[in-house]
Amino acid sequence: MEKFDFLRNEIDDLKEKGLYNTIRVLGSPQDAWVTIGGRRMLNLCSNNYLGFANSDGMKRSAIEGIEKFGVGAGAVRTIAGTLLVHEELERKLAEFKNAEAVILLQSGILANIATIPLIVDEGDIVLSDELNHASIIDGCKLSRAQVVRYKHLDVSDLTAKLEDYSNFDGRKLIVTDGVFSMDGDIAPLPDIVEVAEKYAAITMVDDAHGEGVLGENGRGILNYFKLEGKVDIDVGTLSKAFGVVGGYVAGSSVLIDYMKQRARPFLFSTSLSPADVCALIKAVDLLMNDPEPVRKLWENSAYIKERFSSLGFNTGHSKTPITPVIIGDEKTTKRFSERLFEEGVFAQGIVFPTVPKGSARIRVMVSAVHTKKDLDYGIEKFEQIGSELGVI
Repeated sequence: MEKFDFLRNEIDDLKEKGLYNTIRVLGSPQDAWVTIGGRRMLNLCSNNYLGFANSDGMKRSAIEGIEKFGVGAGAVRTIAGTLLVHEELERKLAEFKNAEAVILLQSGILANIATIPLIVDEGDIVLSDELNHASIIDGCKLSRAQVVRYKHLDVSDLTAKLEDYSNFDGRKLIVTDGVFSMDGDIAPLPDIVEVAEKYAAITMVDDAHGEGVLGENGRGILNYFKLEGKVDIDVGTLSKAFGVVGGYVAGSSVLIDYMKQRARPFLFSTSLSPADVCALIKAVDLLMNDPEPVRKLWENSAYIKERFSSLGFNTGHSKTPITPVIIGDEKTTKRFSERLFEEGVFAQGIVFPTVPKGSARIRVMVSAVHTKKDLDYGIEKFEQIGSELGVI
């Protein structure tokens, strides 16, 4: 018996249940169309909302960054890894977000893991939406604080939970995704802020899928709800609409100053490469100066949602460009995704544990660089396979 036979059995079980994930490998830039296995495929499952991942201007900025600063930062930020461009990007992001200050981190996941354990500890509580992202859940676990889950988007339940702890002496942190990545629904942030003020709780939002999507020129959920300066901690990613990689935390200058002293990913992991940072500086400039990519994204989103609904697909209650085509059965969802792939459409099935059992779906992600002709091609294939598999 081999040491890892138990893992082989687990893998066989995943395949039997339709939960095994086939990882596709792209042989081209991330764009509206991609090449996989030598085939040209319509890309409907990327987080590249605005098409920035293959932006000519951003590629030029990345090359310039390499020529000036080399390919790597060479150290953690607190020793010798802070380049001029790191601080320039933090200043630009703070301006874009209308925040006092920003700390740049290596990913959105690390931004949550860095922040939550600094705000709460053993003896404190975190009130967390039950559908929050895995990185929030991991950050909560690392904090050692007591985690109190409230019903998804349910401010009444959140209020009741806070009332239960009204005499609690420790710190209270309310944390929520801004846009929930699997259903595309939006946190009721104004109501959450109101409740937090009543119960003296700290507020934190992970705006990974709102950055570059919601608000003026894609400034995010705080701008969308006119809550800039009223939410204590604003976490974002730079790997989705911004098209590169990285994460950040925006907030008060005292919060960011302390994070630069004690946030573990900042202290113990090498900072983003010059190419990444220079491309991101260009991304912020593009967003601040041109509303067209965000406008086009929403136009494409409205178009595909309307067409899917008219065909009889269940697209849930999304209020953002995330468009879930909810099928339910895991095996049918996997087969649907495979058939789409055979027909030249790249749209991955999402199954448990990413979504609850029985709610498997094809998560369709349009971008600003898709044309109507592109979307019509995808819609035609969805209709064909939906009929073939009895989904519609």
